[in-house]
Amino acid sequence: MSEKASTLKKQKPALSWWQIFNMSFGFFGIQMGFALQLANTSRIFQTLSAAVSDLPIYWLAGPVTGLIIQPIIGYMSDRTWHSTFGRRRPYFFVGALLATLCLFIMPNSSSLWIAIGMLWIMDSSFNVAMEPFRAYVGDRLPNKQLTTGFAMQSFLIGVGAVLASFLPYILTNYFGVANTAPEGVIPPSVKWAFYIGGVGFLIAVLYTVFTSKEYSPEEMASFADNSEKEAIEDPLISDQDYISNGTKHKTVGAILLLLGAVFAFVINSMELQRDLYVLGGIFIFVGLLLLISGFIQGNGKSDSVLVTITNDLQFMPATMKQLSAVQFFSWFGLFAMWIYSTPAVTEYIFGSTDPQSALYNEGADWVGVCFGVYNAVPIFIAFLLPVIAQKISRKKTHMLALFAGGLGLISISLISSPKMMLLSMIGVGIAWTSILSMPYAMLTNSLKPSKMGYYMGVFNFFIVLPQIVAASILAFMLDKIFGGASIYALVIGGASMIFAGILCLFVEDKEEYLEGE
Repeated sequence: MSEKASTLKKQKPALSWWQIFNMSFGFFGIQMGFALQLANTSRIFQTLSAAVSDLPIYWLAGPVTGLIIQPIIGYMSDRTWHSTFGRRRPYFFVGALLATLCLFIMPNSSSLWIAIGMLWIMDSSFNVAMEPFRAYVGDRLPNKQLTTGFAMQSFLIGVGAVLASFLPYILTNYFGVANTAPEGVIPPSVKWAFYIGGVGFLIAVLYTVFTSKEYSPEEMASFADNSEKEAIEDPLISDQDYISNGTKHKTVGAILLLLGAVFAFVINSMELQRDLYVLGGIFIFVGLLLLISGFIQGNGKSDSVLVTITNDLQFMPATMKQLSAVQFFSWFGLFAMWIYSTPAVTEYIFGSTDPQSALYNEGADWVGVCFGVYNAVPIFIAFLLPVIAQKISRKKTHMLALFAGGLGLISISLISSPKMMLLSMIGVGIAWTSILSMPYAMLTNSLKPSKMGYYMGVFNFFIVLPQIVAASILAFMLDKIFGGASIYALVIGGASMIFAGILCLFVEDKEEYLEGE
């Protein structure tokens, strides 16, 4: 689009602080649900007789669900419009209703398999509510307010997560709710925390649904910055382009299928841990999708949902590809912490591996406190990071934050006092604050508004894939290299986060930070 034509388009209006708060408040409730899940799922599984070595494979429900649900919801929300309910808000609402129901059911699971099934359903509900929120910021805010918008989400995520993480500890120590129970029964403190979290989730999302609006497709098309991004030509135009690309998909799909089969054969032949089958399954699953996409394109069809999804993934913007590598190693570190913090802390700092013992449950409660501390950090620095980014750039700010998180995780292996862990968690919290805002602010500027929801869902591939990889290989690594010592999972996670920080230097942030302009 020419500069003259661009000037005829109107600029997307800046929103007030309260408008940004209202449109982001739903994340407060969503994070209450996520924080309760992250801090207590391993505890629930162990209470229901899960072995520590099996925890990663049980945790796979969440990332596998996200891998499937988020791009689909993003794709659907890009194509949704209702004059009353808008584009993204219907998904907020439906996801919140389902998530609240799941939060009431999960802590009442009577067996391990019921708990695993509920984790799957609960995570699906979280993803339905959460995925469109990222796209919603890109829809509503002008470029100069994007970093502030995602910083507001980080702030509210911190508030919600702190409250939820501390709930079992508060209920036990200030309201006398028991944190122990007979064998195979979830403690009352955990149950009541989930009930409170479910209500908070629903109320917060409904607040955003009823206090915020959305731009119509016509209004979105009228904004200058949207028009410029939409003017980027698609790489595939003619039927021959699609046929040629379909041949590539069939070739790559066949290679991935073969790799997955060989990988599974090696695992079976060497009698390696079953967790590793998941990696082979990923190769086979992606290979099948590419083969189907290739055959559809080879028949001259280009309007298939599967073709659109696979091609958009193939041709995602360069900035998104660079950020995806950063996300992969950042979230690998986080997932290592989420899976192994409870067994590592209860065994190596509190000295107990018995889920029925008071000492173990004291340690498990302390993990919730530590998670509350790292989740509290965004409350204090969420709006400081944009100021730092204005001075040194967003990618350097993100790099330094990831270094702080990596060193924080590694330091846990060097301490023996529970209170010293709080300092480690401050470092993790700095990284967490940046992970929730900086990558999304850099990414949004490189995306077409008409594909914002879909690409935000695809971007989450690089959140859930490292979780799947972590769940697949961490137990194997700990068993074969570290003698089953779960504390080393935190060290591995810290190293991964530091590596992610180094990768930040290679990210091309096409549009410089605009907040002060």
